This record gives sequence, structure tokens and C-alpha cells, in this order.
Amino acid sequence: MYSICTLGSHCALQVLKGAKDENFRTLLICEEKRINLYSRFRFIDRLVPVKDYRYENVCSEHVMNDLRDYNCILIPHGTMISNMQVEEIESMRVPFFGNRYILRWEADRVLKERLTIESGIRVPRSLNMDDLDGKSLAIAKLHGAAGGKGYFLVSSKEQFIRYYNNLLRRGTIKGMEDIYLQEYIVGVPVYLQFFYSPLSREVELLGIDRRYESDVDAIGRIPAMQQSYTNIDDITYTVVGNIPLVLRESLLDEAYRMGERFVDAVRRLIKHEMIGPFCLEGVYDRDANFIAFEFSARIVAGTNLYVNGSPYSYLLYDEPMSTGRRIAREIRLAIDSNELGKVLT
Repeated sequence: MYSICTLGSHCALQVLKGAKDENFRTLLICEEKRINLYSRFRFIDRLVPVKDYRYENVCSEHVMNDLRDYNCILIPHGTMISNMQVEEIESMRVPFFGNRYILRWEADRVLKERLTIESGIRVPRSLNMDDLDGKSLAIAKLHGAAGGKGYFLVSSKEQFIRYYNNLLRRGTIKGMEDIYLQEYIVGVPVYLQFFYSPLSREVELLGIDRRYESDVDAIGRIPAMQQSYTNIDDITYTVVGNIPLVLRESLLDEAYRMGERFVDAVRRLIKHEMIGPFCLEGVYDRDANFIAFEFSARIVAGTNLYVNGSPYSYLLYDEPMSTGRRIAREIRLAIDSNELGKVLT
């Protein structure tokens, strides 16, 4: 009998509730400081405490023994990616739902841009410091899944150097190689939540959201004349929550096509094909064209909006279907058809 496990953060409640709805046993690797939270939920069968989510703790002998005893399949999410190196994730000796090798492409913004372009999806221009001429905006980002931490807007070299030095002093970055500079696109931020099934070979759109980011969203509530008095020296993009969004129906066809092209590009460029959830993250501009500035090659936190299903999952399923439950359903179907190897790496 297989069990579903994940780390206690990000979207763990959704993942394990979905697993229990599909009649799996559930196990949560949980930081000691979060046990009080997760012990409240009866659909979690076993809690395995760890000090933190670094590789040496998650992959310690006693944790791995628990995972083997429970015959666990591990579900990755953003917390794992932000706490571990890709080499560590690739070396984990536990069955892993999804393509663990695509996470290397997610963590490296140069590879990420290459895969997005290969998908036939428009992306913002990559820039360097010499491109900052004071006439247009650029956004500086960190590599990996940092939830917007450390991002900043600049238009000149002088601004860039000031923000860069602030991040250095705080220890947020180690050097220029940690910064990725990109053209800033004005538009509506939209996060398209997909699921690809290697069993049915179909792409499903399961939900759409946008993020609420502090301080960049909060500053918009202050009139322009007063913004200079806020004492906010560097506006942050730290994600604090997600907001549901429904697209104009006329945009859905191209959204599906982008998801399908992304899956095709993964198949061409990466060791294994896309498995399970992924997200295309970008903006719709004034002409309703989608420009992708990110992708996530695993479940994203915005799916937590739809624990009981979204308007889009309702069109596909006559029952509540979160992304977490859809993961468990795919594993169940793979077990029943003796094709588990198609959904694990």
C-alpha cells in the first residue's frame, strides 16, 4: 500500500487532503515549530518532525526509514526547492511524483528563459546593467523559488548598484551571479495552473490566480503625492497571498495551447517529459497578449485557492478536484493500470 508525503509548508494541507480523499495514507515531514499547526488536521496520518527542511535533515536516516516503512511517494513543492540544491533533490532516494530533473531548469533563469522560448511563448528581454539607461523600467530577480524575496525595480545603473549593495549587506545574495535582470512588462499578472497527465497525454487547466505582493501592491493604495513619505526605501515583491481570477473565455484557447507547447518543449529538451502540475506565470498586456516571465514545474501555492475545485476544474470533473487531489488521482490511476513508472522519477 502506497502513501503520499510532502513537506509541511506551501501547499501541504491541500496535497494531503487530496491524497486522503483518494484513500491514500498520508505522512508529513514537519518542522518542529509547525507541529502545533499540522496536528490539527485528521487527514494527516503521521507527522515526522525535523529541525528544518535542509537536505541533511529531510534525508536523514530516521526520516528515510519512516518514508520506506510507509512506502511513500514524495510530492515536491516550492519549499523543497527553496531549501535544497537541485543536485540534492535529484539524488533523493525516494519515489518522486513529477519530473525532478526539470527543477534544474526552473531554478536557473537562463535555462528557464530558453525553455519558455522553445515553447513558443513570448518572454521579456533579458538585460544587463549597461542596458539601464534611465528611460525604462527593469526588474531584478533572484534565482530559484524565493517567493518574490529580493526582487526590485530599477531604471538606472545608479539605482541598480544601490539596491544590489543593500542585498549584499543583508546576505540575501553573494554576488552579481545571483541577480537576473529582465525587461519590466506592464500588464495584469496572471498565473495559469496546468496539469499534464502522461497516462492520458492531456493538458488540463485547473485554475488561475494572481498574487498579492508586499510592498508593491500595498503602495498602490497610497496616493502618489504621499508615497514618498512612506519610508519604504526598496519596494519588495514578497508574496503574502493569492487572489482568484477568471479569464475572458476568448483567451482560454491560447492558454491551453501554451500549456501544450510547454509540455512538447519539455519532451524535446529534458531527460523526462512533464509530469503533473505546472504553472505559466506572466502578464496580459494591453492587447491581451500573454508574456511569460516565469514558469513553475510543480504545484504552486496559488492552487490553495481551489481546495474544493475551481471554475475550470469543475468544467472537467463532476466532483471537487483540487490540484492536490488531481496528483493523488493520477497516482491512483497509474497504480491501477500498472504504469506507476510513467508518473515517478
